[in-house]
Amino acid sequence: MDILERNYKILEEKMKKQMETSLNYGKDLIDSELDTGVLNVIVKPIVKSFYQYWSDKDAQIGTLEQIKITLNSAKELITNGDGSKEQFDRIIERNFPVYLKNDQTDKQCRHTHSNYPKLKEVTKKSFITQVEESVLFLNVKENVKDYNELSKAAFKTKDKAYEALKQQLDFNDAGISIVEQDPSILKVLTGKNIILKVLRKGFELTKEKLLEELDIIFN
Repeated sequence: MDILERNYKILEEKMKKQMETSLNYGKDLIDSELDTGVLNVIVKPIVKSFYQYWSDKDAQIGTLEQIKITLNSAKELITNGDGSKEQFDRIIERNFPVYLKNDQTDKQCRHTHSNYPKLKEVTKKSFITQVEESVLFLNVKENVKDYNELSKAAFKTKDKAYEALKQQLDFNDAGISIVEQDPSILKVLTGKNIILKVLRKGFELTKEKLLEELDIIFN
């Protein structure tokens, strides 16, 4: 296995684990949110069946596709790229529509809503930074065996790793905030408040875990 493929597999495995963690947070939070409130006895079966289908099928399949698109875009930039901004932009423009099509928040939102262009732009910025970071990871030449070693080799310092993570977290936060500001952007008719609570709490839990992992890596 060459170095590029080694790095690709390490990063892919880590991204898949992060996806599973986030989906599990969502399942647990849906249960805890639906166990409170009298009216939720009526809402619970609808929201639970929606979320179960979403997390087991759409979310998992879509996120796996996003991981593949992100990593393959980065790989193409390394193997066939000339390092120019023009080529980077071309690869982003070609692959972003497929990335967006598989985005879970995007799938649940009305594309005709007045706030949708802002949400789409945030998603695109997030994709760009993910590709940029993946290029950094895939370019590591040092002898590394796992994600922690790969991170150290890619970022060198905790401060640089934190800035990269913060950028991604900020984009996720911005996307959720757009939906929170006007929930009518959501296609779902029932349980919008519960879904928004789960989105926000799930993000905060994921954020906390990622920051803890960063401390462990650069301890």
